[in-house]
Amino acid sequence: MSGLEVKKPRACILGIGGTELSNWEKGFFREADPYGFILFARNVEDHNQIRTLTDQLRDVVGKNNVPILVDQEGGRVMRLKPPHWRKIPAAGVFGELVDKSPEDAREAAYINARLMAMDLREAGFNTTCAPVLDLRFPGMSDVVGDRSYGADVARVVVLASAVAAGLLDGGIAPIIKHIPGHGRAAVDSHKDLPIVSATRAELSELDFAPFRQMKDVMAAMSAHLLFTAIDDQRPGTVSATIINDVIRGDIGFENLLISDDLSMEALGGSIASRTHECLSAGCDIALHCNGKRTEMEEVVSMTPLLSGAALLRSQNFTNQISSFKIDKPSSSQLTDWRMRLADLLAPVWQAEDTGT
Repeated sequence: MSGLEVKKPRACILGIGGTELSNWEKGFFREADPYGFILFARNVEDHNQIRTLTDQLRDVVGKNNVPILVDQEGGRVMRLKPPHWRKIPAAGVFGELVDKSPEDAREAAYINARLMAMDLREAGFNTTCAPVLDLRFPGMSDVVGDRSYGADVARVVVLASAVAAGLLDGGIAPIIKHIPGHGRAAVDSHKDLPIVSATRAELSELDFAPFRQMKDVMAAMSAHLLFTAIDDQRPGTVSATIINDVIRGDIGFENLLISDDLSMEALGGSIASRTHECLSAGCDIALHCNGKRTEMEEVVSMTPLLSGAALLRSQNFTNQISSFKIDKPSSSQLTDWRMRLADLLAPVWQAEDTGT
């Protein structure tokens, strides 16, 4: 490799098994050089431990701007949890607040995201898989449920835009999900393949609309759904028709497209075949989350180094991460934000509630 060449990362994001890197993981990641990492509750104990772990991940691939992801939405989907971290309301809470005061809801969504970003940065993360842009459809699976800001496109876009702004202002890159829309899933895609029979026109008018309005966000995560009106053979993540005609075409999303977790049961076949199929269909990055050694080896065996348009999109995303220059908020600023957020949310939610 000449001095002018830059080593290209591999087109995958991988999880890890526990709360620290094993010797095998260190060697494997150093050799495989994945584009990024994703951590879960199994990887998190407390502030010091998680900061040590995220620093280790940067060290092992030798890149300060390597994307380190976490699903930190609020409500049911929180990987950094009490008692070490703040309890965060679900997206649906902000949706409820819109009915009482749209302006208060927007401000609360922004402040909450800003506080969340500070927690994530202190823990060593630079990316979160949020906000959720899926609409909430009555009678559908709770896999989305209160993770959605609501059933109305305008409501979802206003709140999700405030969240994305708060995250970015706090130095965290958002990943919108689940493109082109997961709201009509009647079953949990972690366990089975949701089949959506809505017409293309219905989907374009409703499900796709929030993503179309937020297409400038630098990264999106795909949906493992079968849209029978568009491709009745292949779920979105592994469908060239969905990715090219809908995500890149109808929605107009031109930035980094990351698959949802390839180990979810909505997808059939081996992990190797799922990896190959999602990348061949047009995903830029294959995401594998469970940290299982044999599965990660399969993912890496089927994942090329980033190149072409996918490389450019991935570089744009890491450039965004590199551009963050965030001063830690003062203690008085944090106190003001927390008090203001509590006041705004008081009509619909209290932090001491056991549920969200």
